[in-house]
Amino acid sequence: MTAGSRGDVAPFTGLGHGLVQAGHEVTLVTHGSFEPLVAGSGVGFHPLPVDPRDVLRSEQGLGLHRSASGPGKLWRAIGMARALAGSMTDDLLTAARACDVLLLSASVAPLGYAIGEGLSLPSVGLCLQPVAPTREFAPPMLGGGSWGAVGNRAAGHGVGLAVEHVFAAAVPEVRTRLGLGRRRGGAALRDRERRGWPVLHGFSPLVVARPRDWRAGLDVTGYWWPYDVRTELPPELRDFLDAGEPPVFVGLGSATVPHPERLSAAVVRALRRAGLRGVIQQGWAGLAADGDDMLTVGEVAHSALFPHMAALVHHAGAGTTAAGLRAGVPAVPVPVQFDAGFWSARLVALGVAPRSVPLRHLTTGALSSALERVTSDPGYRDRARALGARIREEDGVGPVLNTLNRLGT
Repeated sequence: MTAGSRGDVAPFTGLGHGLVQAGHEVTLVTHGSFEPLVAGSGVGFHPLPVDPRDVLRSEQGLGLHRSASGPGKLWRAIGMARALAGSMTDDLLTAARACDVLLLSASVAPLGYAIGEGLSLPSVGLCLQPVAPTREFAPPMLGGGSWGAVGNRAAGHGVGLAVEHVFAAAVPEVRTRLGLGRRRGGAALRDRERRGWPVLHGFSPLVVARPRDWRAGLDVTGYWWPYDVRTELPPELRDFLDAGEPPVFVGLGSATVPHPERLSAAVVRALRRAGLRGVIQQGWAGLAADGDDMLTVGEVAHSALFPHMAALVHHAGAGTTAAGLRAGVPAVPVPVQFDAGFWSARLVALGVAPRSVPLRHLTTGALSSALERVTSDPGYRDRARALGARIREEDGVGPVLNTLNRLGT
């Protein structure tokens, strides 16, 4: 069960496929617009209402860009999510009644946990970011960094309570429907911690090591890769790749931007100033470019495209960051919001990106300078290739299977 943008859904298609191959019957429960992502995987599908793309394109969604700080953006997002949370309850309940165990992404965990408790079903948390409080870094959803050991952990608890707040109306309602007693705010979160609720984190420990102060039951598995059978590139794209030096990929995934035409123009100027060709992915931002040295593309599997690129310019979402690392290609992250600042900082710390160029401060000069550096210094490519080789050896599905075995399912 998951909710959010494409990046909050795609990794679970591959995880689900891996579980199917191991003999489990799996259903992905998420927004109906993402049903095509499971085609051919053997994973069933149960739709949830709401199209997240419409939400991000709404006036409220675009209003996220008016907040300059991580906490400000998170508070706006929580308000949007709270207004929609109750609409998912009926479908989550219906899907859960047909299951033996619930695998819950962080975006639906409070509601899913209450449903599991009411139906006497075991559940496991699945996270794509390190969301549990730690002294080692500030919460990724606030941009990462460090506020000092005490500040980091306190902020982590604050974000956890904020996520519970999203479901402050939906959880009591579903607990009443399932015959459970009411709880005061934050009690469910404390209960999950006290019981040692298992939470598995789908990223590589080579990218983010498991924090030393995490409790038992919080484990890092390695990445869960999206299921995708589209390994062939479109003919037009293959011809473009064959026509010159490896280009630079530019894409912002599921992120939206206030002025796509203005941003597209700045990106193209930066690429040309650096003497580089570009593959521009439209994405939800609606990016586009013209000219013989630029190619605009729609949906293309990153696993098939990225290995052909000289560098990647992306929004540093968890999924796109992972795909770039897997491909062994250096990056110039352009963080937009939420956890993007955290992943950008990790890319720089790993030596596979020279610097980040936040969207709010992106200029032709800043992006061009970063592109020249990442494509001219072979160290970035060498470090990215070495790290990618190690990441590709990891098995993120195995630990999930082990957890399910311990639950007796």
